[in-house]
Amino acid sequence: MILYHGSNVEVREPKLSYSRTSLDFGAGFYTTTDLEQAKKWAKRVAQIRNGGKPEVSVFETDEKSWSDLSVLNFASADKDWLSLVVKYRTGQRIDEKFDVISGPVANDRTVNVINQYIAGTFSEDIALQLLLPMQFSNQYAIKTEKAVSAIIWKETISL
Repeated sequence: MILYHGSNVEVREPKLSYSRTSLDFGAGFYTTTDLEQAKKWAKRVAQIRNGGKPEVSVFETDEKSWSDLSVLNFASADKDWLSLVVKYRTGQRIDEKFDVISGPVANDRTVNVINQYIAGTFSEDIALQLLLPMQFSNQYAIKTEKAVSAIIWKETISL
């Protein structure tokens, strides 16, 4: 499997200590199998940090490397996904027990629905109905050093 990481710098050796905790799946090294999504992340990070240049670091892994990892996978933006994203985005304490969490990305379009759900404007049912027709990219939050060691840097694409 090929994983892409978009940033304002090349990343050959991921460092979990640089991660923010308020992301969809909490602290971790975020990757995607969608090159276009990684390019968007790279451009956005370079703009937000006002430095560096957009870079997409390319990593490779295989099923054998992930067979010893604890992976939580959300196939869709369902009730359990929404609950976990809300907990991480609102800073609630969560018992970290997974090496990798994968699932849909709460992007610029979906974050409005999630924020309104957090604010109490939407019920959970309404939020899920609004999220249902949206097209999602995927994300893989690499959360432990064990999982970091299962991915291998291959190249960097400068944008």
